[in-house]
Amino acid sequence: MKTYDEKHIKNVVLVGSAKSGKTTLAETMLFEAGLINRRGTVEDKSTISDYHEIEHERGNSVYATSLHTEWRDYKINLIDTPGLDDFIGEVASSIRVCDTAVMLLNAQYGVEVGTELLWDYIDRYQKPTIIAVNQLDSDKANFSQTIEEAKKFFGPAVTVMQYPLNAGLNFNCIIDLLKMTMYKFPAEGGKPEKLPIPDSEKGTADQLHNELVEKAAENDERLMELYFEKGNLDEDELREGLKIGMMKHQVFPVFCLAAKKDMGSGRLMGFIDNVAPSSVDMPAELLENGKEAPCDPKGPTRLFIFKTLVEPHLGKLSFFKVISGEVSVGQEFTNEKTSTVERLNQLFIADGKNRNAVDKLKAGDIGCTLKLKNSYTNHTLNFKGASGSIAPIKFPHPKVRVAIIARNKQDDEKLSEVLSEIHMEDPTIEVEYNRELKQVILHGQGELHLSLTKWRLENIYKMQVEFIKARIPYRETIQKAANSSYRHKKQSGGAGQFGEVFMKIEPYFDGMAPLKEFPVRDTETHELAWGGKLVFNNCIVGGVIDARFIPSILKGVMEKMHEGPLTGSYVRDIRVSVYDGKMHPVDSNDISFKIAGMMAFKEAFHQAEPQLLEPVYDVETTVPDEMMGDVMTELQSRRSIITGMDNRSGFQVIKSRTPLAELDKYFSVLRNISQGRAKVSIEFAEYAPVPGELQRKLTEEHQKELATESH
Repeated sequence: MKTYDEKHIKNVVLVGSAKSGKTTLAETMLFEAGLINRRGTVEDKSTISDYHEIEHERGNSVYATSLHTEWRDYKINLIDTPGLDDFIGEVASSIRVCDTAVMLLNAQYGVEVGTELLWDYIDRYQKPTIIAVNQLDSDKANFSQTIEEAKKFFGPAVTVMQYPLNAGLNFNCIIDLLKMTMYKFPAEGGKPEKLPIPDSEKGTADQLHNELVEKAAENDERLMELYFEKGNLDEDELREGLKIGMMKHQVFPVFCLAAKKDMGSGRLMGFIDNVAPSSVDMPAELLENGKEAPCDPKGPTRLFIFKTLVEPHLGKLSFFKVISGEVSVGQEFTNEKTSTVERLNQLFIADGKNRNAVDKLKAGDIGCTLKLKNSYTNHTLNFKGASGSIAPIKFPHPKVRVAIIARNKQDDEKLSEVLSEIHMEDPTIEVEYNRELKQVILHGQGELHLSLTKWRLENIYKMQVEFIKARIPYRETIQKAANSSYRHKKQSGGAGQFGEVFMKIEPYFDGMAPLKEFPVRDTETHELAWGGKLVFNNCIVGGVIDARFIPSILKGVMEKMHEGPLTGSYVRDIRVSVYDGKMHPVDSNDISFKIAGMMAFKEAFHQAEPQLLEPVYDVETTVPDEMMGDVMTELQSRRSIITGMDNRSGFQVIKSRTPLAELDKYFSVLRNISQGRAKVSIEFAEYAPVPGELQRKLTEEHQKELATESH
């Protein structure tokens, strides 16, 4: 295979909502370039890109798939990404390493829910962007409306470079405003005929061409001067201006496609070759220490792993970008994170499940290798002369959670190891070994994401696992002050145990007045690891309890705060004042006062109107207008408080505060309500009181569990 230099390698990521046609476009681009002899289809499960068994089962992309095509002396590395929010981690890593994003919009639906999430990553990394309006051959295709929505969403940078002459079932013509030519395609698609623009379209084409020229000129002073001087720009000058504008994120060229019929993809590839930037044109990558790592073919060799995948019968595949230098088979690299040495025994260019062996790859290229021992996603491999780690990809926070158990208890240790490996491969899956809830919790982007993880465990790692409902991390507190005392006395021959403690407890809040009822000798404020505070006042006077026993009383109180009396949950926001007590000159010791402190606290807690608190989240649900009523009804059935509504780019944004206990299955229900066109983001807001009836129910359930355990 030909080795391309850094100026002739273009890295392109295909992004867009589900069913926008990314996989079909990738297949068509490979066919156009002659890399495949026939085009597969998603329906027939025969595409180069969607090749995993789970993708065949679901009928859409689950993984980001690396491909490549060669077009007119350029190599285009393509990454076809999933369109569902559940797999946004795959999209985030792909956007990070590519130099141009092609945003596909379905001409039937325009800018869909979920586009915002994709755009967040494109905008964060300031990736040059091409907007491709696809499926113009559909009966509901509406190019004008799609462009109107795109300008509303993406802003004035949206720049029409092509428009369809007859969008719909009879679509076969594209007016190209850069070349001022009409492309007419045969009914079955393929190579178009180049024709003059019809007289009926000249007025529209001239107007849009002038807008294109102005957009290209305004990004560079020299081009602006040429434009004022000549009143126009030639094709090469237009390309230069468009490239500058794309690099500044001020021009998003619009292309027309009917990818399934192979209409428009060749022109898109030509533009990628001639105008889209290569890695050497892009700003340097940043290292974690703040220094720059430019794409320099003569610099020290540095690789950045952006994706890790374990495949059955093959092992671990590591996908990387050559940040600088040149990588060859047999080279040894140092992993900057683990300080281990990795030898690259094989190098490949990936085309779906097909891997093409190569001897070397140059700066800016994307490749993969097999069976690295200690290297995973976000790791940097440095050759001699290179040092420092590339700043990591920032993955989104998880949205859903579930508890996981191995069906065979003997697999518990193995499950722990496998989950750790899965997290290293897919950082958007987070594994939490929660001591408070006594569960292993999996956190992911959605129910589909978690289901995929289960599928991988069972099909790749051959482990039988079960998902069960994750417990809720409740908190306990009190609503009023209460006093109590407890005497611990134990006599069993010889030295016994004796300690008596008088205690007052109160609800604590920041800024509350100091205690006046008793003289305070000493105050300790403890920031609790689980949130909230414990304020502990030592009010002992006259030596009724020796000062050396006060820490033991605090220890007893703290132990009970780890396991509250209502549901066994952590206790928070309480002020404890120890104001009296008794001790014995022989029998008093640390354990006696620890027990007395614990039991005095427990008794006072029950008298102080205990209150159970639950975690509540700010939930933002974005849906099409016509589905807002159904979503509102669903939220209100989940004890949600609607806090606001907003209109954003033609969609309704419903803001609510919803208890975590009510978010279980919300995402899958919402997907059914909205036919997959809704988007949700969640963020922890606060701990809030649980309704009285629910508190009684939860307390009773806890008491039954304790009774069962005691038997």
